[in-house]
Amino acid sequence: MSETFKPGPDDVEILRREQCFSGFYRLERLHLRHRQFSGLMGAELSRELFVRHDAVCVLPYDPRLDRVVLIEQFRVGALGKVDNPWLIELVAGLIDKDEQPEEVARREAVEEAGLELGALWPVSQYFPSPGGSDERVYLYVGRCDSEGVDGIFGLAEEGEDIRVHVWPLQQALQAVADGRIDNAASIIALQWLALNRERVRGEWT
Repeated sequence: MSETFKPGPDDVEILRREQCFSGFYRLERLHLRHRQFSGLMGAELSRELFVRHDAVCVLPYDPRLDRVVLIEQFRVGALGKVDNPWLIELVAGLIDKDEQPEEVARREAVEEAGLELGALWPVSQYFPSPGGSDERVYLYVGRCDSEGVDGIFGLAEEGEDIRVHVWPLQQALQAVADGRIDNAASIIALQWLALNRERVRGEWT
């Protein structure tokens, strides 16, 4: 089969855009057409788009002790889907100011885990749900010292109530295998670290 279409910037035509809701996030409805693989422009489509700030997620890793720092907090999106909507996750935050992703990673590590990060290792940038959201996630592993890390953190004015966990990397990987850790950023970061553990430890110890 010969290739008839190579996507480019002129292959999507936004006919009109409606704002359906505006709060902390926005919901927009786009009426658009895009070129199809036949090479012809397709019919008009209507698509709702959840407009979000981009996010930063970081997995704090102690290469000397081979331990990771994870956080636990209530997540409304998990309510009614699982028995326990308190999820084990990465340190994370939104880029909602004039900040670089690395700055957000360091700020959130302090706010959510009382943790100062050293070097940051970029893992990936990805769209968690591009079928209906424009959010892009910047994912890192951050070097840390996990000795004495413990406690409850979070910003009270944002309703945050966050408990810190320090686990051996193998325990966290087992939690992925068991389904206890069931959110995308955590799974991606932990599996990446499992694949790259010796390289990371070699450079960071």
